[in-house]
Amino acid sequence: MTASIVLFRSMANELIPHPVRGYLLSTFRYFFKPRSQVLTLVVDELDGILRNQVYDAAETYLCTKISPDTDRLKVCKTPKEKKLTIKLEKGEKIVDNYEGVELRWRFVCAEAEKNNPHDHFPSRSEKRFFELGFHKKHKDMVLNSYLPFIVDRAKTVREEHRVLKMHTLSNSQSYGGIVRYWEGIKWDSINLEHPSTFDTLAMEPDLKNAVIEDLNRFVKRKKFYKRVGRAWKRGYLLYGPPGTGKSSLVAAMANHLKFDVYDLQLANVMHDSDLRKLLLATGNRSILVIEDIDCTVDLPDRRHGDGRKQHDHHLQLTLSGLLNFIDGLWSSCGDERIIVFTTNHKEKLDPALLRPGRMDMHIHMSYCTFHGFKMLASNYLEIDGYHQLYEEIEELMKNTEATPAQVAEELMKSEDADIALEGLVKLLKRKNFEAEDQVDEAENRIVTQRAAKRQKIEKKPKRPVRATRRKITKRRY
Repeated sequence: MTASIVLFRSMANELIPHPVRGYLLSTFRYFFKPRSQVLTLVVDELDGILRNQVYDAAETYLCTKISPDTDRLKVCKTPKEKKLTIKLEKGEKIVDNYEGVELRWRFVCAEAEKNNPHDHFPSRSEKRFFELGFHKKHKDMVLNSYLPFIVDRAKTVREEHRVLKMHTLSNSQSYGGIVRYWEGIKWDSINLEHPSTFDTLAMEPDLKNAVIEDLNRFVKRKKFYKRVGRAWKRGYLLYGPPGTGKSSLVAAMANHLKFDVYDLQLANVMHDSDLRKLLLATGNRSILVIEDIDCTVDLPDRRHGDGRKQHDHHLQLTLSGLLNFIDGLWSSCGDERIIVFTTNHKEKLDPALLRPGRMDMHIHMSYCTFHGFKMLASNYLEIDGYHQLYEEIEELMKNTEATPAQVAEELMKSEDADIALEGLVKLLKRKNFEAEDQVDEAENRIVTQRAAKRQKIEKKPKRPVRATRRKITKRRY
């Protein structure tokens, strides 16, 4: 038998080509090797450039399933949080049971390096994902029942422990003065703990009520936006002098709607494509804030085709890219979003930015009025009724331009209401005198300019009058 096997093997090696022998051998191994009964699902953090909803749900859900067998955990806590935030460390495993089925989770965090021969600084990207292992016969149950259960359970947990977040852009690293941009644009976040609300905001009652009604109407009209064929988003323009409470209004809107805030600095964005990635990376129920839109970035379109300077030729952020970001096809990628622009000079903005659909509601944040002052006095000095200095302050505010920030600063200087209000009266009188001096200086400047112009005309030498030949002829006769 051994001799026959050796003879058969020799004949096979001589007569059967090598590729055919490899195919037959792999087929034999496929049918006769022991097969694993464990199926592993990989849940990546990103699906292309979008966040994977299942990954976020699994990250929240598994934090509630941590057992004493877990060896390593991440623990963090901000100063104002009451509870610890616990997350899995890379490589850790969690065993879950659902309907009598054992399901094994594992958190994997792998760092990949991509080298470019023309790049002096290699870019690194971190890939994070979960591995879910279970018996193959439970595949339908896991896909149709278990994973949807995790998504719903994670949503409930987040709502119970919801903390508003402030997101900021972090996509660059400096190497010896050279800014290196990473491949992926990432939002970093911290807890939004701004105490501003509409109850404490120094605004006129009619304007405040109009903003609140507009926000409430927006969040309730999902079906309406879908029926009329518009993206479920809303744009606001906050304009006015510095210190009039534009940032406080944004915080009040976030606290009123329970929306996260994304602070977008256009100066950190290099290309129009980065704007699209940033929009896709923002979550639903969020407020995207672009502050000082008139001076944050120098868009080429605003320079009448002059373009960028020579050393900025690699920057390709344009006005058309910004407009498409606000009101183009990409703006429909996501629901229940609010975009807020702030500026100190509305007249400097391109008219294309101001039209409805991009900036739907224009809110003028003006100087402090007497009603706004009473709100600030109630907040800072706890004065709910009448004070003897109110009449004088009201008369001064009619002719004085003081921002809510300046008024609040005076009210903070003393806890004694009389002392604080007297300081405010002195401030308003001083600003009133300064305004009158500026008016007098402007009038004197105009008078001086006119006098200098008349004097210049008077000193100008007159041309001699030359008699015409006809007049000279008449004189001779």
